[in-house]
Amino acid sequence: MLPRVPDSVLIANRGEIARRIGRTARRLGVRVIAVYSEADADLPFVAEADDAVLIGPAPPRLSYLNAAAILAAAKRTGARAVHPGYGFLAENADFARQVIDVGLTWIGPPPAAIEQMGDKINARNMMAAAGVPVADGSEAPVPDADAAIAMAERIGYPVMIKAAAGGGGIGMSVATDPERLRAGFETARSRAERFFGNHAILLERFITRARHVEVQILGLADGRVIALGERDCSVQRRHQKVAEESPSTGVDAPLRERMLAAAVRAGEAVGYRGAGTVECLVDGQTGEFMFLEMNTRLQVEHPVTEMVTGIDLVEQQLLIADGADVSFDPDSVRPAGHAVELRVYAEDPVRFLPSPGVIEQWREPSGEGVRVDAGYRAGNAVTPHYDPLLAKLITHGADREQALDRARAAVASFQISGPKTNLPFHLDLLNGTEFTSGDYDTGIVSRLRP
Repeated sequence: MLPRVPDSVLIANRGEIARRIGRTARRLGVRVIAVYSEADADLPFVAEADDAVLIGPAPPRLSYLNAAAILAAAKRTGARAVHPGYGFLAENADFARQVIDVGLTWIGPPPAAIEQMGDKINARNMMAAAGVPVADGSEAPVPDADAAIAMAERIGYPVMIKAAAGGGGIGMSVATDPERLRAGFETARSRAERFFGNHAILLERFITRARHVEVQILGLADGRVIALGERDCSVQRRHQKVAEESPSTGVDAPLRERMLAAAVRAGEAVGYRGAGTVECLVDGQTGEFMFLEMNTRLQVEHPVTEMVTGIDLVEQQLLIADGADVSFDPDSVRPAGHAVELRVYAEDPVRFLPSPGVIEQWREPSGEGVRVDAGYRAGNAVTPHYDPLLAKLITHGADREQALDRARAAVASFQISGPKTNLPFHLDLLNGTEFTSGDYDTGIVSRLRP
């Protein structure tokens, strides 16, 4: 076991990310404790754990969002640390404090950083104060639709309507005129209250032709913050990512240098520790970038950074959380080659509607430069209770062309039957001229699936 790594970790999550965290933990000699709902009892992450605790029925609020049940499982199993993965309680500052208060190691950033970045308006203001570019928009919650229309007249249409406490594209829409803004504002408030218990809304200037580019940061135990390169996440449906790559084809060397420096300043501004991501929008017309939000957790798409840097981010999370040095030289990170990640969902490949059901066949691709992070296997049931992500298919090559060639071959050989999957969409994406050219933006999916 590496020095200063917790001897046991409870993974407060499910599916592919629970399995992926467990893989690194076991490699380091850490005892892995899974928690699971009744619906997930047969999934691989449960079978592969050293210990597993049933924490409730299928609905997330009764299981993976049940902090008391998770902490009780940690006490019962003698866990020394808690890793939240992504989603569920990963960016819940109150849960992080509860973990710390009962004497466990929280594998994530300080609760204060989670809290500060969880409010998008506060995050915008903090980033602006730290010298990080932000889009023209709200410095305080917009009180009503009339105020939103007045602000939009100042900012200029189109504008993006956002839930201040939201995520995952919920409560987000674009308005091109006052009538659409009024309707979108009321809808966003209603959805924000229902999903987040907070109806606060902000407005930002909408970039018509934008790239969604994010920077992976690590806050080290000694207080330094470093950047490990960028990922392009512009392939999205309903404001949710479907494919990512690194490096971004929309970022040249001078822009990359400015973005990485800004991301480091962002992390320093909140005293960041552990793995986090600074998300930005790049204006395709001006080439300028602006802060979007900070994700205070491990991202779904973290494997593309791992593939180009050779750095295991979960390993670094475990080390940093226990106050240890990282296992690489922070001053000599040199990303190499190109990596692409494709999210494989149980969903209709045209309309992107969830497709639950029992997996009858599951055969993963393999080969040089191919990695699969999967949460399921043949015989498992994909239920409607959770996000329909089945697996992440990641390929790496000496250059983008080789990475894409490997991705095409891997998608073609990935065999899943039972639920519908979006593998046919990924083949269309990889063979389409817009994506292969590298000159694309966040509207690419709507053009592939009009």
